Amino acid sequence: MNRRELLAALASAATLPLLPGCARGRVTPPTSPAPRGGAALAVLNDVGENLLRLFPESATQLGIDTGARAELRSRLTDRSAEGRRRIAAQVRADLDRVDAIDTAGLSHATRTSVEVVRSAYATALEGLALPYGDTTVGSWRNTPYTVIQNVGAYLDIPRSLDADHPIENAADAEAYLARLESYAKQLDGETGRMQAARGLGLVPPAFLLDKALGQIRLSARSAREGGSLVESIERRTKTIPGDWARRARTIAMQAVAPALDRQIAELEAERAVATGDAGIWARPRGEEFYRWALHASTTTTRSPDDIHETGKRELEQLHARMDEILKGLGYTNGTVGERMKALAADPRYQFPEGDAGRAEILAFVQQRLDWVRAQMPRMFHTLVHPNMEVKRLPPEEEPGAPAAYGGAGSIDGKIPGRFWINLRTTSLHSRYSLGDLAFHEAIPGHIWQGEYTHEMPLVRQLLAFNAYSEGWALYAEQLADEFGAYENDPVGRLGYLQSLAFRACRLVVDTGIHAKRWTREQGVQFFVDVNGSNPLEVASEVDRYCSWPGQACGYKVGHSEIVRQRQKAMTALGPTFDVRAFNDTVVLGGNVPLDVLAKNVGEYVHSATK
Repeated sequence: MNRRELLAALASAATLPLLPGCARGRVTPPTSPAPRGGAALAVLNDVGENLLRLFPESATQLGIDTGARAELRSRLTDRSAEGRRRIAAQVRADLDRVDAIDTAGLSHATRTSVEVVRSAYATALEGLALPYGDTTVGSWRNTPYTVIQNVGAYLDIPRSLDADHPIENAADAEAYLARLESYAKQLDGETGRMQAARGLGLVPPAFLLDKALGQIRLSARSAREGGSLVESIERRTKTIPGDWARRARTIAMQAVAPALDRQIAELEAERAVATGDAGIWARPRGEEFYRWALHASTTTTRSPDDIHETGKRELEQLHARMDEILKGLGYTNGTVGERMKALAADPRYQFPEGDAGRAEILAFVQQRLDWVRAQMPRMFHTLVHPNMEVKRLPPEEEPGAPAAYGGAGSIDGKIPGRFWINLRTTSLHSRYSLGDLAFHEAIPGHIWQGEYTHEMPLVRQLLAFNAYSEGWALYAEQLADEFGAYENDPVGRLGYLQSLAFRACRLVVDTGIHAKRWTREQGVQFFVDVNGSNPLEVASEVDRYCSWPGQACGYKVGHSEIVRQRQKAMTALGPTFDVRAFNDTVVLGGNVPLDVLAKNVGEYVHSATK
């Protein structure tokens, strides 16, 4: 569907009905559920509360660690082997309860929630049955490695304590200190699991360990000096009587720093026996782990070979579109990748280095977000108004982090949605790709979509599916293009198409590394040579694929499925198709596996043809 066709569909006088329960002005919860529906919702709510107790940081991130849940503000997830066993036992018991729900006669929304929990919990149990790894329950960061360059409490907790944990009174400050003590225990719990995994023969690639060691040594040094762990509470308790900074410094120096040192010692022991093999194929039960990781990431049962070939095919189609634009700009010689590298070297599209360039990047992002906010009434009937901010990643996290990431804020609005951007060097970003990145991470991408979950049952706010989340964010990039982001900017459209091609490359590289025994260098070179990608960016990208097998495949698989469902709806509805009604269907149905997405779209089409 090209932009002209889309706008014609948008201008159609017919307004199609939405799914039951979807209001035009805002998201509304279902009203007066039938007794059967009420019983099902009661089970789902109880399951959600159980999940919240397992992962209490989620309560803080959602802004619901108050009232009856106030004690969660003082707790952190148990990351030990025993904690992992407790998570598995709770998930198994709750899945049995949800499996026992009779979905006949339930509302569409409640039935969808039941299907979502069944899918997420069954997938998590498969992962938790594996002998190693960090398995999430309804989230995207599944990894065989408990601690590595982009995984571990040493990265998560300092950021969460500073960015998410509120300090408005003495009780909040005490809760901060309790979490600081728990942070040290988390670290030791992780270290025990790392040692057990090494005993099974699971050791991360040497190049990932080198990155992780560099980062965690900085964290340990910071903790020994008090650092950000102390500065965060000191800055926010200036008007709250108490010796908060001294107490935090004592915990950081006497508990956290030694626990970090113990992790460093374990990582050094792993480094002494590590190899350069990048893929999970080289680890015990690696093929089994990768099959599960691909299923968790894509919510499909597609094979590595199928995904690999799909990536090559979609890449060829995208490059054909890019070739036409490049020729129009006078770039006629060489492959698409070679010409995109030449474009990237053009000073007109680069930001200056240093703080001046960083400020220019942030201003550029804000301008693009201001533009796209104004387009939302043309894309959706049901609008949200996300509270959000653009923030630089903490410098200690930047070496192992992607170019950016984003997510919605808390339900009460006290914690804004955040578009985290990596500014370790301004050369990570270009003028022709940065707007597209903002659309992906913020509006109408991750932050916008996340706002629609806030009035769903609690368990739905806690569960997410990689293929849907990232597929929606790519579809958000497509919407921005279709609604005029690059109307007079062919170079910007090249950046958008290169972004899609980048995700097609991911299908090839992730499966290449983990199933076809590619080296890290082969993965990096594929991006640079075939897609003309920034080598600085893709080096960290490929390292991320090595530590999160399968995750990179969710993006394009999810995007292609959303586009396929839209095309099916257009074919079925013809001239009465309304893109706003379709988009509402996708976001109001919530974060779902791809088979549930297909059911939601099918019900939308059925209701629209009545």
